[in-house]
Amino acid sequence: MEHSFWHSKWHNNEIGFHEATGNALLVKYSDVLLGPNSNEASQKRIFVPLCGKTRDIAWLLSKGCQVVGAELSEVAITQLFDDLDITPSVKPSSKGKVYSAPNLTIFVGDIFALRRDDIGEVTGVYDRAALVALPDDLRRKYANHLIDITHNAPQLVITFDYDQSELPGPPFCVNDEMVADMYASNYSISQLERCNVEGGLKRKVVADSLVFRLSL
Repeated sequence: MEHSFWHSKWHNNEIGFHEATGNALLVKYSDVLLGPNSNEASQKRIFVPLCGKTRDIAWLLSKGCQVVGAELSEVAITQLFDDLDITPSVKPSSKGKVYSAPNLTIFVGDIFALRRDDIGEVTGVYDRAALVALPDDLRRKYANHLIDITHNAPQLVITFDYDQSELPGPPFCVNDEMVADMYASNYSISQLERCNVEGGLKRKVVADSLVFRLSL
């Protein structure tokens, strides 16, 4: 999708995709990213692609994780740091800007411009809003790029399954077959849960949330 689409969404505060209190499925399946022992969380460095101002970052930080994010909209990131009540260091880079604070680094710009050396070593990827935000022609490119820059780090992926003909995305339908098509050659995929989206997606169409563990 054009960058202008997302810039417009953030500038006009059209962010129905934003969850003000974080995601319950992240909490439920956090062991995918943090490990079974909560004491290990401080050793984890989690990448959150297309992160927006998600409250999930605050939750990961509260568990002692280091968080690395990527987001196109600078408006979203200034709001993120405001919500966290943190004053970031802001530096220009060849890829855009970098907002940083202790245990938190956000790259502002095109995620496809990032390379492995930019984000550094990560222990896991939390993808709640990235894969479903991209149309079909960009989704595989994104998946391959994510595999490359994270060096096949394990992933917790949350998607939606619904009749795409009933509602234009984003968020787009990304069902289990689509996830397998993009990731099965690089990961072992486990579907952890399928649950109904209460009230329907955007209050318009019946949909399920799908939760996947991608591991080596």
